[in-house]
Amino acid sequence: MRIAVAGGYGVALTMRVTTAPSAGETVTGGILSQGHGGKGSNQAVGAARLGADVSLFTAVGDDANGAAAREFWALEGVDAASVVTTADATMVGFIIVDETGENRIAIAPGALAGLTPADAEGFRSAIADADLFVVSLEIPLAVALRLLAIAREEGTPTVLNPAPAEPLPDEAWATIDYLTPNSTEAATLLALDESVLTDAATAAERLSSRFDGTVVVTGGSTGAVVVHGGATTRVPALRVPEVVDTTGAGDAFTAAFSVAIARGQSAVEAARFASTAGAYAVTIAEVIPSLATHEQLENFQNTLHRAKDQK
Repeated sequence: MRIAVAGGYGVALTMRVTTAPSAGETVTGGILSQGHGGKGSNQAVGAARLGADVSLFTAVGDDANGAAAREFWALEGVDAASVVTTADATMVGFIIVDETGENRIAIAPGALAGLTPADAEGFRSAIADADLFVVSLEIPLAVALRLLAIAREEGTPTVLNPAPAEPLPDEAWATIDYLTPNSTEAATLLALDESVLTDAATAAERLSSRFDGTVVVTGGSTGAVVVHGGATTRVPALRVPEVVDTTGAGDAFTAAFSVAIARGQSAVEAARFASTAGAYAVTIAEVIPSLATHEQLENFQNTLHRAKDQK
């Protein structure tokens, strides 16, 4: 399996607190940690841990964080030959995680904001050689759209993980084979208030009318909905004993879904595999430790089955 991934890389500063502060409020007693982050990098590492041969396109600064990123990708077996280095700082994201595991994220994009559509041409050969191309939207939209267009020109199937979401121009839809938003992102793509979309199936079916590809709307503990070829299938979420941190779940899902698609599984089968990876992720603190290998997912499923049988 060869997968080309484009998206963000950044340093993740995570503050774990009992209760997240509201506007104007200060809370204390937090625990701070620092690690690798960014949706593109997370998804690339997640796919590599699941056995894919992965190439990554992103941008980092000519700074200590950028150098650390390249060392990290080398250790994880991710090809970073196409990663752009700029004079701007490497992206930093600040994540607040409360005691329920819910997260709030603020991002300073730095080097990513300077990427241009012309930079995308440097990733053409990796896309052409891949079985699947995956892109998320921490990079500028114009760059993501150019990458999708290149994939279409090269005949490589595409996955768009529209996070963070923004409306897509009409011409973009023809370049997407698989679309993987969560419920909030689906509402943004549809230019609707999220309260209008009372059910993930409704969101998925509305999105599927925009193009000829497959839609997978993720809903965390409510599971995922797949719309493919006019058929709607609900994929239930795995029940875990405790939610520790939801931060990496979306990237774990996208990585696992992409690996399954690249190895020839159906969209529904891929969503089931991805749901297992997402469930595993929420049981582990921080993103990188939560991106599982096949062996870890097998052990996780066996543990859940044993716990269920004992009830």
